[in-house]
Amino acid sequence: MPKKVFIIADHGMALIYFLQSDVVSTLLAAGVEVILFTDDEIKDRIAEKFARPGLIFEGLRLAQANTYYQKVDNRRQWLLAFLRRVSASWRINNEAQTSHIWEVWAENSWKFRLGVWFPAMFQVLLLRSSRLARKNLVKAQMRYTPNIYEDYFDQYQPDLVVASTPGWRIDRYLLREAAKRNIETMTAIVGWDNPSSYAIPGAPVDWATCWSQEQKDELVLGSDWAKERVNIGGIPSYDGYFRKTWLISREDYFRLHGLDPARKLISYACSFVHFAPNFPNVEALARLVESNDLAEPSQLLIRLHPSHYQDKPRIFSEEKEKIYALEQQYPHVHVVHPIPLGGSLGYYGGEDMDEKSSMMAHSDVFVTVYSTMVVETAVHDTPIVAAVIDTPGGWNVPGKFSLSLKDIGDWPTHQRFRKAHAGRVAANEGELKEILNAYLREPKLDSINRKAFIEREITYTDASAGKRTAEFILKVLNKSTPAKI
Repeated sequence: MPKKVFIIADHGMALIYFLQSDVVSTLLAAGVEVILFTDDEIKDRIAEKFARPGLIFEGLRLAQANTYYQKVDNRRQWLLAFLRRVSASWRINNEAQTSHIWEVWAENSWKFRLGVWFPAMFQVLLLRSSRLARKNLVKAQMRYTPNIYEDYFDQYQPDLVVASTPGWRIDRYLLREAAKRNIETMTAIVGWDNPSSYAIPGAPVDWATCWSQEQKDELVLGSDWAKERVNIGGIPSYDGYFRKTWLISREDYFRLHGLDPARKLISYACSFVHFAPNFPNVEALARLVESNDLAEPSQLLIRLHPSHYQDKPRIFSEEKEKIYALEQQYPHVHVVHPIPLGGSLGYYGGEDMDEKSSMMAHSDVFVTVYSTMVVETAVHDTPIVAAVIDTPGGWNVPGKFSLSLKDIGDWPTHQRFRKAHAGRVAANEGELKEILNAYLREPKLDSINRKAFIEREITYTDASAGKRTAEFILKVLNKSTPAKI
């Protein structure tokens, strides 16, 4: 009988990680049967696009899972999720987690603060200080294991369950079902900041594969993973960048967005909109490309954030409309208009890798707010600017938490970007102009630092991460790794 693996891909980044890399294809070539779980609403479309022998698609039953979360001890389940997100050991940089603690404080009532937030803080202090307490938190979550996926396990009898998080998302329920049945589990770390921003697993998970030694240290020191159970496999999602799989020619890309081939391209990817407006950054860039103050005639292309397409809170979509207005106002300002994938994946669900890769490759300077795209852009050896121009008071909306963009520079991944000198930070429009001009005059400025940065952050730069990750999964399946602890 062939080995069978469940793979949980409940968001766009996970679909890219598993399906648009060598991970699944290598497993299939080795004779493994893969059952991939994704959003129910788009399952058939994903299956049609990626169908191949040995690969089966099933729905994650997100509606049932979310109903269970809402109706069964919702307050306690919420509290467990909050605690696991913010309670990594003091041995790692906790800045991102602490920011979430204050976000929860700001966006809730005094009744909530007194009844939930203050008592939770004592638990956070204990959890950050005690490995035993963190271990018990993982066990406590097993109480909430619904019978949503029993028939899947009975039907397929998987040998291993692989998820794109260790239970930080809705995947927690399927992972708990696997743990209840003593089926081995594994997490594949898909996001750059995930080990430092989310911390403790939402289910017992046996194995992990991550990008780098930096991430491994965060998992081992912050969340108590046994070091021999954490594999460094690189990031399979980026193999296509090194192979130039998704790259559109410069001529075709410029034509796609109505760009002027005679002008330099400055691109901006919105980021961290949940904490602060991006509009000051965008507006400053728009003014600069329309002025005569830059070293070369330039144009601006803006990539909006998925949150800009949300109706609630309205402030995000309002910022989107303000950015669209800039596009109408200035002839050299352009906005990417993505087509949604649908379901819970919404916009940027893995369908636009051609757009994303080509933007980074063909930009003369790439600007964002410490987004993960700083790593992806470094792969393309494009100059990078982290723009942190603040709006006084942030969102200035009652009940909405705001955090100065300047204050997130010490979050773990952001700090590593700054210390690597892989790009430069602009705190105001004057600094932004100075940095843009420096890069426009000398495109190879900081190139050596960018190369060292990606080697440290993603480990493998030879497009081998997908195969390496799949080979680790195969070793676990074939029991050629250390005995279960």
